Amino acid sequence: MDGKKSRKGIWPFLLPALIIYLSVIVIPVAYSLIISLFKWNGVAEMQFVGLGNYKNLFTNDKVFMTALKNNLLWIVMTIGITMTVSLGFAVLLNNKFRGRTVFRALFYFPCVVAPIAVAIIWRWIYNPNIGFINQFFKAIGLNFKQTWISDPKVSIYAVFFAALWQGIGSPMILFLAGLQSVSPDVLEAATVDGASPVRKFFFITVPLMKQTFVMVIANLITAAMKVYDIVAGLTDGGPNNATQMLGTYMYSQTFQYNNVGMGTAVACVMLFMMLIVIVPYVNFTSKES
Repeated sequence: MDGKKSRKGIWPFLLPALIIYLSVIVIPVAYSLIISLFKWNGVAEMQFVGLGNYKNLFTNDKVFMTALKNNLLWIVMTIGITMTVSLGFAVLLNNKFRGRTVFRALFYFPCVVAPIAVAIIWRWIYNPNIGFINQFFKAIGLNFKQTWISDPKVSIYAVFFAALWQGIGSPMILFLAGLQSVSPDVLEAATVDGASPVRKFFFITVPLMKQTFVMVIANLITAAMKVYDIVAGLTDGGPNNATQMLGTYMYSQTFQYNNVGMGTAVACVMLFMMLIVIVPYVNFTSKES
């Protein structure tokens, strides 16, 4: 009886958070799902088309398919490169040396810079005439001049590198926390048993950081799926849609072309993709822990 009373007593404390959660997340998501079933310009009367917007996206919309492929490529590069680089920096900065706190702050600093400001900085760096990269090649005697964000073949990689510069700090901090949670006694015991540093890292440290990897990968996939600011600031999806992402395409459809139903359908596709990837991954890894 006392248990039932205590459970009833927690609802007044949970109610404010529940109201915020419903009003900020659940209701807008549900409303977006409804809008995606209509053809609507945001002003005129809504015309119900069912799954027509989704069918059009996957069968007739070449730009959407390009954006989808770019997003999948971005996810692969994020998991393969961003996570590896941030883990490497975390391992280096976990060692004791003079000034490591300063280096931690320097590597984390780009994370607090607004993405649009990062885009402006890298537009100057990538400038084909006065940009740092081409000027650097010129200074060392290499006759190499690349239009980094104007060349469809390399533009998406140039944009990703700018995002990498800004994005390594957050997972690096998480990996640092994970590394510091590993018991030194376990590592010392492995050293006594003759394990090399590489074997200790891959067979002891990494397995003990499983929860950290779950958190980092989930965050990176989410960030990769909704990438927008850095792309919009550097290329706005160009040239010739070479850097078009689902986020930029959703924005253009909704606010530039007033195709609210189609733009919302793109947003729902992004949501479904994140749920399909992240929910089973987190569920599987949490069961194994």
